[in-house]
Amino acid sequence: MLLVQYQTCSRTSKPHRLHTFMLVPIFRFLSSFPLPVLHAVGGALGWVVYLMSSSHRRHMRANMAQAGYTHHLSAAIAEAGKSILELPFIWCADPARVSRHATLENWQLVQHELDAGRGIVFLTPHLGCFEIVAQEIALRTELMVMYRPPRQAALKPLIEDARARDNLLLAPANMGGVRMLAKFLKKGRPIGLLPDQVPQEGDGVWATFFGRDAYTMTLPAKLAQLGDATVIVTYAERLPAGRGYVIHFVPFTASLAGDTASQAQAINTAMEQLIARHPAQYYWSYNRYKVPHGVEAPQHGAAA
Repeated sequence: MLLVQYQTCSRTSKPHRLHTFMLVPIFRFLSSFPLPVLHAVGGALGWVVYLMSSSHRRHMRANMAQAGYTHHLSAAIAEAGKSILELPFIWCADPARVSRHATLENWQLVQHELDAGRGIVFLTPHLGCFEIVAQEIALRTELMVMYRPPRQAALKPLIEDARARDNLLLAPANMGGVRMLAKFLKKGRPIGLLPDQVPQEGDGVWATFFGRDAYTMTLPAKLAQLGDATVIVTYAERLPAGRGYVIHFVPFTASLAGDTASQAQAINTAMEQLIARHPAQYYWSYNRYKVPHGVEAPQHGAAA
């Protein structure tokens, strides 16, 4: 949720309008089910998607093999399905009901920085239920996140309604949005980013991620230095049997000194350490090693 990876639809066709009309009530209907039910069905759905989608299956297997986590494949397939069916609950259920399923660990780390009036850059990888993290932070303090409107028009009302919460501010994924984030940080306020998403041309550098070059954001380190902010890594661990989530707040202990490549590498290493805690809950089907349009491939190559 800290950085939504969708793009805008310029026009909505009649079939898309029908899709939108159907999808919103379906999500709202599903949100009425208990989380254990959604996770149980989601675990089965993960296998359906894995068996039916060759690209999903190929990227998941290749990325897990690259990271050395192939032995977690079966669990990761089920967790991927849970991440789909928990969305109606996270996006559409009453915020108070959602919050009852979340426990915060080490929030005092965050509160200390807030009390000191220091800006915070929250870095949330695609690990566990990352959609719930910003919602829980925004229940306790004002938070600004970067947002890209959805490519699929049917998702737009769902996503934007989910983000229409008190204390949760949206910055567009462009230079104007970057300026908004920087200004917010300089006022001693917190912002949130997803650091493991492949950036667009000119917005990243090549850095190693699980032993392979991956085009990596430079924005998190730039903003942290510009706003003299504290970096905190956070993720929501998905508990078994639908028992809810534990949202962890972890100090970022690496140095962001040096050039942009060194900074990106420090952030990638921190993400690897976080993923090692719960490797089955990472978003392995994402094409993390792709070469963005207009970017020269690294010397050692990258995924298509």
